[in-house]
Parts: sequence; structure tokens; C-alpha cells
Amino acid sequence: MVSREVNDLLTQTDKGTPMGELFRQYWIPALLTEELPENDCPPVRVKLLGEKMIAFRDTKGRYGLVEEFCPHRRVSLWFGRNEDCGLRCAYHGWKFDVEGNCVEIPSDPEKDEFRNSIKLVAYPLVKVGDILWTHMGDPATRPPEPAWEFCTVAPEQTVSTKRLQENNWLQALEGGIDSNHVSFLHSHELERDPLFRGSKGNKYNLDDLSPVFELTRSGGGFYIGARRNVEGGKYYWRVTQFVMPYFTMIPPRGDHPQHGHFWVPVDDEHCMTWSYDYHPKRPLTFDERKACLDGKGVHVAVIPDGSFRSIQNKDNDYLIDRAAQKRGETFSGVLGFGMQDASVQESMGPIVDRSRENLVASDMGIAMVRNLLRKSVLELKEKGILPPGREREHQMVRSVSVLLEPDQNYVDACKNEMVADASRARVTV
Repeated sequence: MVSREVNDLLTQTDKGTPMGELFRQYWIPALLTEELPENDCPPVRVKLLGEKMIAFRDTKGRYGLVEEFCPHRRVSLWFGRNEDCGLRCAYHGWKFDVEGNCVEIPSDPEKDEFRNSIKLVAYPLVKVGDILWTHMGDPATRPPEPAWEFCTVAPEQTVSTKRLQENNWLQALEGGIDSNHVSFLHSHELERDPLFRGSKGNKYNLDDLSPVFELTRSGGGFYIGARRNVEGGKYYWRVTQFVMPYFTMIPPRGDHPQHGHFWVPVDDEHCMTWSYDYHPKRPLTFDERKACLDGKGVHVAVIPDGSFRSIQNKDNDYLIDRAAQKRGETFSGVLGFGMQDASVQESMGPIVDRSRENLVASDMGIAMVRNLLRKSVLELKEKGILPPGREREHQMVRSVSVLLEPDQNYVDACKNEMVADASRARVTV
């Protein structure tokens, strides 16, 4: 367990908080490219780290991310007109470019000195893969643009989705690094879901419900190894990649696409769960892509209203099917990997009270990741030391699933295979 003080430190991410400042050292996924599909399309609301913002794409195709409210009378620029290389406030016509500069005040056209003094808070917005990324920190310490393999392969090899979760970012992340729950919460989905079924690893997951965990520091975070006993005296290792502060990559199953998440704070009581599937060696099939977009695998079907709230949500009890749970068709009664995760994470409340939990040996990964986050936050706050996970080499990672002899160290045996390399095949079971 952790104290209330440490819990607050790790879960509060608004501007000016220590954890919020840590997040601002990284490129953060802000929008899917499809949300701004063409030049001069309607603007989109964005909320990250407690800040309300507006994203837009101007006449020349440049992307902008600016504070939501016009500095004149504080009207939301979501109502603005996106025209002629700028976003014009619907109230009095003040106009702003993608860098937040005020380029026109119709009621005072001659007062250039005043107009030049008006500026919106603005952040860069860059396209890498099918995601628009922003950096909300000091430009002087801005890291290189994102280099995750899923967003640098060819477009036909990857797909990304996002969903809103009504809980703090940290309890969502902790679910992403907890391999033990797969054998319970997801057990009935392994052979039902089209993005998981058919893998030998499914059987290994279900045959050994007491995995042994080993954590090893990586350049950007941790290798989280879960070891299970299999026939022939070998070990089945599933190695999750955690890269600071919010990235997880789930070990592959057979030739299915690789997948994982980003857990991005919207505010202290909501996060955006970004999910990706990709294959480093081949295009996704039509059925694989459709399954992701339909909410299979780690993805979730969302309400088509721009909110990205899941169709199964706490207002309808996640469409829980108690009869199916009793018949043994699903462990929790909630259908779908992603929704099973979201339902239990949201059930903890907006911010779980970690001072009341009781961790066991299989929670080692959660405890060590918390410690790394805490250490990184305090070093940034007190010493100005930039946190790990910002460099391109930290992002060029793959997770693995592999059978090894008992005397083999999983990091040594898979060292090369845990580095993303287009010329190298994945290690998967």
C-alpha cells in the first residue's frame, strides 16, 4: 500500500502539480488524425492534464492546439469559424492562428500593438502514424518526436483507437502491467476473441494460475516478466514492456497483431485509454482491422458522438450478463477484454484509496512502477533531472512471449528480440 500523500502525488496531474509536470516532459497522444480529417474542418475539444483546449487544422493543413477560451470575453473557441488560416471567435470575430497569435481584432483594426500583445496558450501538434501528438512542456527540453514501432510502420500494418475511462490514469495503467489477472478476468475471452484465439500461450495462461514475476529495469522503464510452468520442464515467459510514464506493450500471441496502451490523464478523475494493434512484418488483414474497430481485442466500441465514451459503461452496468457469468461463458459477466478492464478499474472509484489495499507477490510490478514514478517525479521537482523514457531508443521496444529453459535468464535470452527492428521477426508463442 502507499500513503495518502504518495497517492495524491501520483494521481494529481493538473498544471503545476509534480506529476502533471512530469507528463509535460513527454509527447502525449492528443487526437486521432481522423478527428481533423481535412483543412478548415470543424475544431475539436481536447482536455489533457486538466487543461481545456481546442484543436484545429488550418487552410494550409497545419495543426494547432490552443487554449479553449477567447481572451476577449472568455467564449469557447469551439464555436469558432475555422477559415483562412485561423480560428475566428464566433462572438466578436477575434482571430487566432495555430501558434495562438491574435491575427485580427475587427473592432480595433488599427491597434497592432495591442493585438500583438494578445496570445493564446498554444502547444505543438504533430502527426506521427495515425495519431496527433502534443508536447505541453518547456520547448527547450522537448524530446525527439515519438518513435514507437506501431506508429512508424506502414499505415496498412497498424490501427489505433481511444476510449474515455471514468477513473484516474494510474489505476488504468496498473491494470495494463498486471499480467496475473488475465488468467481470471479474461480467461473466457482468450479462445473467443478473434485477436487472441488459437495461441498456445492461451493454454499456458490457464494451466498455471500462479505466475512468478521478475522485474528488470530497462532504459525507459521496466521489463515485467511473468513466468509460468509448462510441459517438458520449461518456462513460459510473457514479458510486458512498460515505458515511462504511460506506455505498455502486451506480449504477443501466435501471429496475431501486437497490442498495447497509452494511459493519458484527462483530469484527475478521467483518462483517455489509447489502444493500438500492429504487426511489424505484415499488413493487418481486413478481419483484424475490422475486429479492432469493432471493439475486439484490447479495443472498445464507443458511442459515435465524439465523446469516445464506451457503449458499455457504468450507467448501464457495462451490460453485464449474470446468466452468462453463471453458465461459465464469461468470468465477470462483462463481455470484451477492454470492457472487462475498464469495468473493474472504474469500479474502484474515480481515484482508488491505495492506503487500504493489500498487495501480494504477484503485485511486484505495480509496486515497482509506482516507486519509479515517485522517484522520477521527485527528482524532476527537486533536482531538475529529466525522467527516463523520453529518448527514441527507449521507445524502440517489443514485448515477447517465449519458452525458455529454467536456467535461462529471460532478459539475456531475449535482449535483441525486445528491441524493435524491422528486419527481425517477433518472438511469440
